[in-house]
Amino acid sequence: MSFSSHLAQTSPYPLGLEIVEAEGCYLYDKSGKRYLDLISGLAVSNVGHCHPEVVSAIKAQADRFLHLIPYGEISQAPQNLLAEKLATILPHSLNSSYFVNSGTEANEAALKLAKRATGRHEVVAIKGSYHGATHGSLSVTGNETKKRAFRPFVPGSSFIELNNLEQLELINERTAAVIIEPIMGDAGVRIPDESYIKALRKRCDETGTLLIFDEIQTGFGRTGKMFAFEHFNVVPDILTIAKAFGGGMPIGAFVSSIENMSQLTHSPMLGHITTFGGNPVCCAAALANINVLLREPWIEDVDKKGKRFKERLDHKAVVEFRQIGLMMAVELASEAQVSRVIQSLLEKGVIGFYFLSCRNAFRLAPPLCITLDQIDFACDCIAEALDALD
Repeated sequence: MSFSSHLAQTSPYPLGLEIVEAEGCYLYDKSGKRYLDLISGLAVSNVGHCHPEVVSAIKAQADRFLHLIPYGEISQAPQNLLAEKLATILPHSLNSSYFVNSGTEANEAALKLAKRATGRHEVVAIKGSYHGATHGSLSVTGNETKKRAFRPFVPGSSFIELNNLEQLELINERTAAVIIEPIMGDAGVRIPDESYIKALRKRCDETGTLLIFDEIQTGFGRTGKMFAFEHFNVVPDILTIAKAFGGGMPIGAFVSSIENMSQLTHSPMLGHITTFGGNPVCCAAALANINVLLREPWIEDVDKKGKRFKERLDHKAVVEFRQIGLMMAVELASEAQVSRVIQSLLEKGVIGFYFLSCRNAFRLAPPLCITLDQIDFACDCIAEALDALD
């Protein structure tokens, strides 16, 4: 089949499901078997798969035009309306958006913007972090296993430990930016202390360093707030978003102040350029996606649903359950146990998945529209899989 013979693979053991349809919280394979999706396409489908309003917006825009010209040369209503909507749900200092194709590109461009705006070249990141798989984003990713084969990287990157206040002194007048996930996702849902995030903000202010929050995984309601930085009452200088931004369509953005963004217009002109960034169909989908999230009670219900998972997964095989909202890590004794649980869930019609940087835990990040009955079914299946580890 073409999946294995012509489609490039990056894992020796892919799930290999042949999915032909998806709706809400479910995926359907070619035999008609239904799977409850507990990972939302890796934190993408927060409003569920194929939400009718998102699909309708895609179809309507596809009838108008698909692509006109590379970014920024022609005024396009889908881009304008989406930028205006983001400005209404973000703090005033985050009032200028640049649309790109992915989270990785958003992080790459955010790093460029920080260097351009400050005139500096050094970047500080967090050990264990994940910011993408391109060369620049890997340079600030704190997972050596994923990096080793691709060295050397962009010079000037260094790493500090999460929640280590003393190491904040390593941020200095040569530092262009600190890039951090406000909740570390691929490291297995690691939640910073609020005091640490506030101290980080203070240190960046003292040194003239720009603070970048990578909210690729956490944005758009996943943690119980529209954006995770709201939990800390700290606003970044640059925000990066993607994944759940497009309601299932590929789109990302880096967002900052108009003053910062204006640096990309000169010296050189076209400081960042992308052919397909801000694709009008993707922008229309993203706008519909945000409108759904603002109207439905799902973000308000995230904490209640997250607590249901935590209560139901109090099991002797669970070493640690880390969670904020519907962003969860279930840590077990070994990677082998994680593999057994994921395979068992698949057989039961439930999809869980691994973390790249925390192999002895599996991730749960279901669509925000998941119901309590669906959560109970999922937890029953997980409990059965955990029982079988004995």
